[in-house]
Amino acid sequence: MNIRKNITGVQHIGIPTNDIEKTVEFYQSLGFEIALRTVNEAANEKVAFLQLGNLVIETYENRAAALRNGAIDHIALDVKNIDEIFEEVRAAGYRMMNDTVQSLPFWEHGVKFFTIAGPNEEKIEFCEKLA
Repeated sequence: MNIRKNITGVQHIGIPTNDIEKTVEFYQSLGFEIALRTVNEAANEKVAFLQLGNLVIETYENRAAALRNGAIDHIALDVKNIDEIFEEVRAAGYRMMNDTVQSLPFWEHGVKFFTIAGPNEEKIEFCEKLA
């Protein structure tokens, strides 16, 4: 069996939270839409699935979120025109983790990226593969 043939991409990324409304509002401000809101009765947790294109984030209010860096390292969003987006995000007042757009020699022509902090101290990376 070839596992790779059965994997089509990211299904969702889980982010625990102590304040689901604050978390939902933050991701909606980045363009995510609520795909599903529900309650995990067994765990007594409010749950929201937030979707932007084919990226889905599951956030759940467990009242025990670590709220520290490392619980989730980062979520990378594929973008075009990184410099323009950097200026828009900075102007919107998000908590920037980089003072400038960064670069790495990944992929064929490299990548440019920057990172902001989310409401649970998760890192959100905006990344453009260079052509």
